[in-house]
Amino acid sequence: MKYLEPVQTVNLDRYGHDAIPWSTVDDALGAGTPEAVLGTIRPDGRPHAAAVGSICVDGLWYVVSGPETRKSRNLAANPACTLFVKLPGIDVVFEGEVERVTEPEELERIVAVYRQGGWPAEVEGDAFTAPYSAPSAGPPPWNLYRITCRQAFGVGEGGATKWIFDRQTPAAGEGA
Repeated sequence: MKYLEPVQTVNLDRYGHDAIPWSTVDDALGAGTPEAVLGTIRPDGRPHAAAVGSICVDGLWYVVSGPETRKSRNLAANPACTLFVKLPGIDVVFEGEVERVTEPEELERIVAVYRQGGWPAEVEGDAFTAPYSAPSAGPPPWNLYRITCRQAFGVGEGGATKWIFDRQTPAAGEGA
């Protein structure tokens, strides 16, 4: 699995460690679906965080959420977000913006990945339905959101690093 390749790497470590290579994150992402926490901004400017079911497909993060949940209402007002993932040996915070996915082909492609992972979701209209989801997702239907990552910060045993992305498409040779 290949995530977007960073265009710049910044070593944030103060203790003499080298910058963490992006391949450390990319390899860990290929090891399975990590636990994730989505950070959003309430309309009054206060932060909000919620555990979410996330997947990374072709170098892009996706999350689902019911339209009436706090996180979805926050994203409707302000698409800026963070996604924290705990990976083997490194914790990573991705920063970016979300866009709600409504295109039928992309919905079908992503729901197929969720089904491969064991969640029996289906596309209904411009959202997902299933017999169940996380209680925090609210009742169906669930909107699908794609996160466009601008930068990521990683902290692990080998130091701290910032990666900057400027492309909005997956790495060369990877699917869209």
